[in-house]
Amino acid sequence: MIRILLVYPETPETFWSFKHALRLVSKKAAFPPLGLLTVAAMLPREWELRLVDLNVEHLTDETLDWADFVLVSAMLIQRASVNELAARCARAGKTVIAGGPLFTTMHSSFPSIQHFVLGEAEDVMEQLVEDMRAGTLQARYEAPDRPDITRVPTPRWDLLSLRHYQSMAVQFSRGCPYDCEFCDIVVMNGRVPRAKSPEQLIAELEDLRERGWQDGIFVVDDNFIGDKKKTKALLGEMVRWRERTRTRSYFLTEASVNLAQDPELLELMVAAGFRKVFLGIETPALESLTECHKLQNTRADMLTTVRTIQSAGLEVMGGFIVGFDSDPRDIFKRQFEFIQRSGVATAMVGLLTALPETRLYKRLMGEGRIEAVSTGDNTEATLNFTPKLDREFLLAGYRDLMKRLYDPKVYYRRIRVLLAHHRPRRVAFSVSRGDILGLVRSLWLLGVRHGGRLAYWRLFWSTLLRHPRQFPKTIELIIQGYHLRRVAASL
Repeated sequence: MIRILLVYPETPETFWSFKHALRLVSKKAAFPPLGLLTVAAMLPREWELRLVDLNVEHLTDETLDWADFVLVSAMLIQRASVNELAARCARAGKTVIAGGPLFTTMHSSFPSIQHFVLGEAEDVMEQLVEDMRAGTLQARYEAPDRPDITRVPTPRWDLLSLRHYQSMAVQFSRGCPYDCEFCDIVVMNGRVPRAKSPEQLIAELEDLRERGWQDGIFVVDDNFIGDKKKTKALLGEMVRWRERTRTRSYFLTEASVNLAQDPELLELMVAAGFRKVFLGIETPALESLTECHKLQNTRADMLTTVRTIQSAGLEVMGGFIVGFDSDPRDIFKRQFEFIQRSGVATAMVGLLTALPETRLYKRLMGEGRIEAVSTGDNTEATLNFTPKLDREFLLAGYRDLMKRLYDPKVYYRRIRVLLAHHRPRRVAFSVSRGDILGLVRSLWLLGVRHGGRLAYWRLFWSTLLRHPRQFPKTIELIIQGYHLRRVAASL
């Protein structure tokens, strides 16, 4: 019997961790470690497995001693936690096998880890399992081609305590047809989208439903609409599954801005239970979009794009970047005005960062402008390259922009813009215990204890009177805004 310990490192406090908001709804982590759960499903069923998510629980000495092998998957932002874990495993004499985005591009930075799975794991798992059995592990495992993901098994949800997570996560496709200079998706997963069959994903959703999950599910695709034909086929099956099972789960995902140009796709997404979509809007400066080769964002007016998606029934979350070489000096003013006018309440603004192996990194390296390895946290007020604009101007402008965007009065005003343009459909969703706890705790924390109290109550009562159907969404956004305000204040 081989005993496998799967460990997911801790994510530091960032915009995406939502740690302050999670405490209000009695959750410990936003999303589960989908990669590790998928790898676990590819291991022999007779092996004994345990999963420790360091965002949810501590790794005890007893659990570490139990393991024959420790499997770790991590993102770039989790590097500090990985270093601590690797040192602890080395002291305990444990064999670590590491995979995931962090190690695919930076495995040479971890000398204490001797075994790596680089890139996607599906086509090397058989050899890895054989070598673990034989005690003949290789230093590296890397498949020569992109795997066929129609063979990927359903994740091992049984290894999780679902109650600790705000949302579950599933994946339909990998890859993105676009080639933005700063993005590492193409490095990891290629430009040709590969998708599971609709039946596969429905089976994963059904597995979650049968385990009692009725809350949010994040479809973690690099670009959910990278292959529209396959996406529409999936959505049709999701609509039928939703009608058949009467599930109350809802979905969120990431997509490119050309979603707004396909009314049929928008209609299908809403009918299938999608409530939110994250768009990489990046910047209102056309010259900067051209610089980073995000040409798809130059083909339509971005404000109209956001309004079209909102009016279809989806909340738009947005990613924004400052620090491009082509950014004008009024970039912070233009970003602020666009975000406020668009009603993108959850606006994730970050400084440009040169991620390892991206075209941006290689260009800046060739220009002698790379200064450090990226931390993976683009909301950290640092730059890992020499910018064209004055460094202190950029850093000071970024800090000021973030503090302004998440000032309660400004943020709540943005929520009102969203409510005015958003047209939610009458699709059944559940109200969870966490939702109720969040409401009650927000009344005290944000309505009594913290600054912005008057703005809180104005939004509270105006939503109940003018947009009663959107009251749960408003409370959710208020709670998220509290987290984002806390992070912005720490910059």
